[in-house]
Amino acid sequence: MEKVNFQNSRGLNLVGDFYPADDDDRIVIMMHGFTGDRHEWGLFDRIAEELQVAGNSVLTFDFSGSGESDDDSLALDKQVEDFYAVVKYVKSRGFENIGLHGHSFGGLVALKGYSEDIAAMVLTAPVTNKVRYTWDKRYSAEQLAELREKGYITTLREEGVRKKFIIDKQMLKDREAVDPEEILPNVKCPVLILHGAEDERVPVDDSKEAINYLPLESELRIIPGANHKFEKYVDTIVGKTVLWFNKYL
Repeated sequence: MEKVNFQNSRGLNLVGDFYPADDDDRIVIMMHGFTGDRHEWGLFDRIAEELQVAGNSVLTFDFSGSGESDDDSLALDKQVEDFYAVVKYVKSRGFENIGLHGHSFGGLVALKGYSEDIAAMVLTAPVTNKVRYTWDKRYSAEQLAELREKGYITTLREEGVRKKFIIDKQMLKDREAVDPEEILPNVKCPVLILHGAEDERVPVDDSKEAINYLPLESELRIIPGANHKFEKYVDTIVGKTVLWFNKYL
């Protein structure tokens, strides 16, 4: 594994881990979730290693404002721009056969940023629909006051590399406006959705609806007992991910 650095269109440094394989044409780009990082509690590390063993190069990376990448406020359009920068980077390294793996909000970025460059996707617990709760269920009164006064929310996280995140007001607007009928029909590659039946953050019913808008080759696999992080079900996620990319990439 090689640690890499490259810039997005805003001149910010993005940090990633590149896992090279013997096949110098196939690569899977992995995109983490909201306030996550390129490791995703070790889930992404494990998937990347197994994809590499199966003959796929892999690039995991931190969105701007996340992990070890440069500071920035979090917003959907910014993360889509970061994704485009990653595609440009892997193409500069000679890769043309590109797959995407997106977790949670990273799944929404994959869908929103889809282009014909992408041959296949695996999405775990993806965001595909608008948020179903009011923001006072997730953020404190102090954070919501900060949002009104400054246009962003500061949130702290004990896990992971980065401990403080700046959530742009636009991110909340974007999250409220996700429309599966608008985003999903634009995707033309086969998509595998893996969703835990006990997901406490993203409703599994959203994926049940989303699959109806995706290409016929696409599949939804609901994992009984699994939560949003797929704890205790990592082997299942890894196995299904490798098989999908071996088939379609």
